[in-house]
Amino acid sequence: MRKQLARLLKPKLYVSHIFEVSLEHLTQLGMKGIMVDLDNTLTPWNSEVLAPETIAWLKAAKGYGFKVCMVSNNKGERIDRIASFLEIPFVARANKPLRRAFIRGLEVLDTKPYETVVIGDQVFTDVLGGNRLGMYTILVIPISRIEFVGTRLMRIPERALLSLIRRPD
Repeated sequence: MRKQLARLLKPKLYVSHIFEVSLEHLTQLGMKGIMVDLDNTLTPWNSEVLAPETIAWLKAAKGYGFKVCMVSNNKGERIDRIASFLEIPFVARANKPLRRAFIRGLEVLDTKPYETVVIGDQVFTDVLGGNRLGMYTILVIPISRIEFVGTRLMRIPERALLSLIRRPD
């Protein structure tokens, strides 16, 4: 039971920022699709500000032939504006870590779980949901400490869990 829980909650890769993820490495792993979270992964929470490095990484991912889709528990016009700016599809009101959130993302990407990467800043939404379907999960350190109150509460058990995993420098 403990091993199964650890398998579900442990990311395959843990990095500081999305732009530290090697697209070449993902290609070598046979990945074809990338599902990426919005808040505190691509942008600070509740913001539309994208770092130039993040924009460049997403552009490079498309250049490598990756299909990219934003999957967010958020709703509203902000997601639509960011996705339009990035020229990528999105799934809003995803309700991660529920399976259907990731299945919808797979449908948008038209990829299989074993060839799809999930990148996000939360263990109990992004990593858990992606691992449940057998995707390659990548955890990033949140861009900002400002977060939704529910997320802040979940960070407490998440910190305890992450203390067992080597944090990137």
